[in-house]
Amino acid sequence: MTRRRALAGSIGFLFVGPLLEAGIGPYVVTGGFERGDGALDHVVFTVVGLVLVVLGALVVAACIARFIADGIGTPSPLAPPQRLVARGPYRFVRNPMYVATAALITGEGLLIARPILLIAAALYVVALAIVVRRSEEPLLARRFGASWEDYRRNVPGWIPRLTPWRADA
Repeated sequence: MTRRRALAGSIGFLFVGPLLEAGIGPYVVTGGFERGDGALDHVVFTVVGLVLVVLGALVVAACIARFIADGIGTPSPLAPPQRLVARGPYRFVRNPMYVATAALITGEGLLIARPILLIAAALYVVALAIVVRRSEEPLLARRFGASWEDYRRNVPGWIPRLTPWRADA
């Protein structure tokens, strides 16, 4: 696979992955992103929500860029990376795209004062934790062997490290 094909595949993945999960899904769950009222209807939650949405989107973009540049592949299992991606956001947490997408969903919930999206974000993380544990991690172990095991031992799956991991350290 070339980087050009990885770019095209990653753009396609963006539409069936994060944009579906953090865009269409929340839109359907809330019935149209109409602002709620109640406990979350406060300027502090709105600001925190906006920050989470922006940071989540930036991390998703950075993850996709790393798959293209470092992995020469996509985040999709249909066109997986040729090399282990362990730079950028992946130096802090093994599942940054999932964490960022959950942050996006949470941020949307805070931004539009809709608690149902906070529940949706929690369910999203639980479901993906199961998929990662049962499917993705065994596949990565088979595909990348010792380099995956070293990475897995040093980088947490869901709660980011405070300092970036360096493979050569």
